[in-house]
Amino acid sequence: MNLYNIKHPEEQVNFAQAVRQGLGKDQGLFFPEVIPALDNIDELLALPLVERSQKILGALIGEEIPAEKLNTMVKNAFTFPAPVAKVEEGVYALELFHGPTLAFKDFGGRFMAQALATVRGDGKITILTATSGDTGAAVAHAFYGLENIDVVILYPQGKISPLQEKLFCTLGGNIRTVAINADFDACQALVKQAFDDEELRRAIGLNSANSINISRLLAQVCYYFEAAAQLSPSERSNLVVSVPSGNFGNLTAGLIAKTLGLPIKRFIASTNANDTVPRYLAKGKWEPNATVATLSNAMDVSRPNNWPRVEELFKRNGWALSELHSGAVSDAQTEETLRDMNAKGYLCEPHGAIAYRVLKQDLQAGETGLFLCTAHPAKFKESVERILNTQLPLPQALAKHAELPLLSDVMENDFAALRAYLLKK
Repeated sequence: MNLYNIKHPEEQVNFAQAVRQGLGKDQGLFFPEVIPALDNIDELLALPLVERSQKILGALIGEEIPAEKLNTMVKNAFTFPAPVAKVEEGVYALELFHGPTLAFKDFGGRFMAQALATVRGDGKITILTATSGDTGAAVAHAFYGLENIDVVILYPQGKISPLQEKLFCTLGGNIRTVAINADFDACQALVKQAFDDEELRRAIGLNSANSINISRLLAQVCYYFEAAAQLSPSERSNLVVSVPSGNFGNLTAGLIAKTLGLPIKRFIASTNANDTVPRYLAKGKWEPNATVATLSNAMDVSRPNNWPRVEELFKRNGWALSELHSGAVSDAQTEETLRDMNAKGYLCEPHGAIAYRVLKQDLQAGETGLFLCTAHPAKFKESVERILNTQLPLPQALAKHAELPLLSDVMENDFAALRAYLLKK
């Protein structure tokens, strides 16, 4: 598999290098030079999730990783389902929260851990990543206990849900967590600064597990095929998919699935009040505002890292950006939508509710709608219980962490302090 740096196309690496390196020169994102067109889509959709995913990832990665090894990596990573639930006539939810940390990030995080363990080579590795909520838990649990791999996770202090925080800030061991006194964009900027520091990168074997890492992104392609596989041929022939979008890795994966040949009519980028992309698509001006805190905190991102990959795909495929629909939803509208969904018999959480609402606004007669549910409602227990006036039982995955003490360090938004922290262990 050959990949190039979108900012500097002359920088080219193979899959193993891209996984180990994370980012390219000048913080450029790596992207596959070739995305093959699969000509056996119906046959693929007839396969079980793991077997189908082995074939999809094999087609993307090529012969660089032996088929037997890649098949084992996928089997070890994808140990949980991604069911499609009918919410109402013609509208379905893809539930991506049945993994060990109850969020869609489990797919990418677990596959990345398998990939890095396979291609790592010798020497120390330090995973440095920023999270707006769910990435932290998925990465922490995927890498917990792996030898010679240290993980440092930055998150905005006070801006993720208490249960999200408990899920990854109570592990200890090779997992260190740092609450930064700033917003997610600042955390993400600190990660980028670290990657720009060549001396630091070499000293600690720096890598990242954000969706900037290509292994995470490719893993997420697989659940779009799993969604289509659970719909009838007539339903998937006119399929519209709404993706709750923060850093835009999830949408990028869906667009790669479409490039491979999955029959998706169009995508909808659904955001909260951090609406840089909807405003850009409407007016043609990239004007990020200051990030604001919302109920859907995992989408509280004003400068989405993966947007260059989205534009690269549209350019390469000859698609017009006008084909990408979008919409932004306020907190008040999110609450209203959660109550409406609950009245219809479907319990959701803020991120999924946003995707559902924008989908409903966009869907045309004769189309089938699918929206992504990226986290279990119990991860947002306080807000969902308040909005719906109900009590949510805690799944075991959350309950066992809820009473444990937080092990996080607290730090100001200061790269010098972070650099010293990374070097001290």
